[in-house]
Amino acid sequence: MIDSGHTKGITRYTMGMKTAVSIPDEIFERADRLAKRGGRSRSDLYSAALKEYIERHGPEDVTDAMNRVCDAVGQERDGFTEAVARRVLERTEW
Repeated sequence: MIDSGHTKGITRYTMGMKTAVSIPDEIFERADRLAKRGGRSRSDLYSAALKEYIERHGPEDVTDAMNRVCDAVGQERDGFTEAVARRVLERTEW
């Protein structure tokens, strides 16, 4: 998005995909207040919120995060965990 200037402290954006969505009135009003309080446009607020949601819920991002955790924990063998896992698998109906 390109910053096209300021109006009353709120940055306006004119480039990028324009879209129309339907949201409940209460969510709209809360978002509007939050944008005003933060001195940003609703478009900027919605864009930031959607970006954060995608980053948190994108399957490839979740997989990457899990892989990082597994790498950090390491691959050391744990006899207790192996025994418990074996017991669960033996008791599970396949």
